[in-house]
Order: sequence, then structure tokens, then C-alpha cells
Amino acid sequence: MSATVTKRAKNCEHKPVIQTSPAVSHTSLLRRAAASFALAMLLIDGCKAKPDAAPETEVTVQAEHPEQAPMSEHITADAVLSPLAQAALSPKISAPIRHFYVQRGSHVRAGQLLAILENRDLEAAALDNKGTYTAAQAAYENQTRAQVPEDFQKAQLDVAQTKANLDLNQSIVKGRQQLFSQGAIPGRDLDTATAGLVQAQAAYDTAVKHLESLKSVSRQAAVQQAGGQLTSAKGKYLGAEAQVSYSEIRSPISGVVTDRSLFAGETAPAGTGLLTVMDTSAVLAKLHLAQIVSQRLKLGDDATIAVPGLPDPVFAKVSLISPALDPGSTTVEVWLRAENRDGTLKVGTPVRASVVGRSVASALKVPLTAILTAQEGSKSVMVVGADGAAHRKAVTLGIQDGEDVQITGGLTASDTVVTAGAYGLEDGSKVKVGPAEVDAKPGSDTKANKPAAGKEADEK
Repeated sequence: MSATVTKRAKNCEHKPVIQTSPAVSHTSLLRRAAASFALAMLLIDGCKAKPDAAPETEVTVQAEHPEQAPMSEHITADAVLSPLAQAALSPKISAPIRHFYVQRGSHVRAGQLLAILENRDLEAAALDNKGTYTAAQAAYENQTRAQVPEDFQKAQLDVAQTKANLDLNQSIVKGRQQLFSQGAIPGRDLDTATAGLVQAQAAYDTAVKHLESLKSVSRQAAVQQAGGQLTSAKGKYLGAEAQVSYSEIRSPISGVVTDRSLFAGETAPAGTGLLTVMDTSAVLAKLHLAQIVSQRLKLGDDATIAVPGLPDPVFAKVSLISPALDPGSTTVEVWLRAENRDGTLKVGTPVRASVVGRSVASALKVPLTAILTAQEGSKSVMVVGADGAAHRKAVTLGIQDGEDVQITGGLTASDTVVTAGAYGLEDGSKVKVGPAEVDAKPGSDTKANKPAAGKEADEK
């Protein structure tokens, strides 16, 4: 009977089972047992042998050479669209609203009547003051054109009359002095003539002083008094007219009505917002930039505004650079103006703005995704060396355009820079440059199919 060896291995343990037959010789049995034992020992040694070291895994990355090309700086920031001009209209008096002439969304012109408040009491007061003003005008005309000239003319006539009387008395006295010297008349007649001369002289002096007084003081005072009364009446009339005008709500700008808070018949309190008018023919994107960034801009610089919902960016220009820093944020406010004749852009929309700054004719640039930033702020890239490994290189950055960044130091055009997969990649890791991995099936788990660069997938 022949002997057979059955090998059973479980968890790297092999136990030979020897079956014997009475017909087999004792020597043959010993030989076969020795062979089975040797075979079992070989199997056990094979299970206990150390496994071979796993080969180093290559990480697939994307890489490219830096590009030498013209480049313009793009300064990006978030903003909110604002109107070109805005007027929040509120009444200066408290009164019920008689009528609205516009609705929300109505286009209006500067000076257009938008609403009117109840003003019949104000119109009556204005009419009363107008009558007083008209009466003051008539009194002023009377003082300046009738009474004052008449008094002045009378004073002139008095001077002329007293002057003629004075001259007559002087001639009488002179004649009587001659007659008295000749003894033709008594002394009493000469004394009488002399007294008449003195009276005539006094009357003339009084008339002259009165005329001079009218010229210098009386006439001017009368005119001023009449003018003061007229001015007072006019002021009261204009004040009443102003009260009437306050009941008329007019638009100071051309634009569109964006808000109307009350309805006709409701009382509008003084100082409370009633209507809002915005000029949206152009909109402003107001950016807040660091001072060092704003110094690279100037009025008229080109810019674009990315608006949610619009497929293409909107063209704009720098219209204002604030001359002072904002005291709260220590930033500089920059306005970008974009035309909006068709009304596509809505006030209050959050946008992403990009302003074209400095330009470089020949810049060495790499994608922004290639730049690694250390905790202390230093910048570096991963470069694929001749040994097939990725090595970290410190670089100096220049301007950026939103997609690429200029390298001013640390790289040459011949270097192969890792543009995707550099994050988490250790210095000296073996890499393989290849295309980006794409999921084979829609809905497949990306994290399961695409391990992170620089890290081995434990499942493989």
C-alpha cells in the first residue's frame, strides 16, 4: 500500500498527514516520511520570510513651463452696485397727502411734480400776505415819487422866495441910508428898513437850512422807511409762498421712483421719507482697497464687473479715487462707473470687480494654482527635477491678472512647475506628469477614485 502526503495550509501553517499501507516496507516508509517533513519545513520557512519592500508610489500631477508673455495686473474686490445719484424726498411740513402723480417704477424728470399735500390754508395765508405786499409797494411808490419830491420842491421855492425878499430889503436899507445921510428922511424910517432886512435874512437862512435838511437827511430817511416796510411785506409774502411750495413734492433729479411708502389720504409727517428717486442711467461699484493698491490706479483706468446672472462681464471705468482713507477700515474708496441705459444692472446687486492696473511687456508667469503659501507668508512652487521628484523652490511674485501671477525671482523659463497637485506634496516626492484624472462614470465618487496628491492611497 503506497503512502500519500496531503498538504493542508491555513494561516501559513502546513501539517502533513501520512497514510500507510501494510504492504509498504519500513525503509520506504521512513524515506517518504523524511521527504514529507522536509517539504513541510520549506513551506513553513516560506510563510515566515519577510515580505519584499513596496515600491515608492508616484504621484500624478499636472505641470508646465512658465510662460513668457505680456501681462496686465488685475486688482479684484467685492462691491455692491449703487445708483449714480439718489434723492430721498421727505416733506418739510406735516399734512395729509392730497394726490400722488407717480408710482414705484415711474421715470421722472428733474423738477417734475410727484405728489401734493393739502395746502388750502397755506394758499390763503399766502394770498393775505400778497395783499400786504402790494399795499407796501404802493406806499413806497407814494413816498419816493410823490410826497418826498413835493416837499423838496416846496423847500426850494421857500429858499427862492426868501432870497428875493432879502434882496429887496437890502436895496431898501441901502436907499434909505443915502436919504438919511442927506437928511431927507428921519432916522425912524432907516431903523424900520433895517429891522425888515434882519427879518428877511433870518427867513432866508431858515429856508436854506430846511432845503439842506431835505437833501441830506429827511428825503433819505423817508425813502428808507418806505423801503423797509416794503421789504418786510415782501419777506412775509415769500415765506407764505415757501410754505405753499413745501406742500408740493418735486424731484430734484432725473431718474426712476424706487420707493413710495404712503398712499393718498395718509398724513405725511415732516421729515419722514415719502419717495425715493434714483438715477440708474449709470451705476457705481464702490470698492475698498488697501492704500498701497489704490496708489497704482488712476482715473479712467479700465475695469470689468462680474454680475450674477449675466454671462459676460460689464465694462466700467474708474471714476473716483477717494483722497482720504476711511477712518474705520483705513482703506481707500474707489468708484467704478458702468453705463446702464437699458436698466439691466440693478442697484444693490453684489458683484465682483476687476480693475486693470500696471502692465508688463514680457512677464514670466505661472498659474495662481501653482503658488504655495507658507504659514509665515513666504511663497514657493514645486518644480519637477531631472530625478523625477518634486522640489520646493522659493519665488518672488509680481503682478497678477486673476488667473496667472508674475514670477520676478526664483524660476526660469526652462523649469517645469507643478500647476495642479502640489498641495500637500512633500519635497522629494516622486511624481509623474500627466493629465487631470476624469471620473469614468457619472456620479462616481471623486474622492474614492482620485487620491490627494502626495499621499498614498492605503487601499492600493
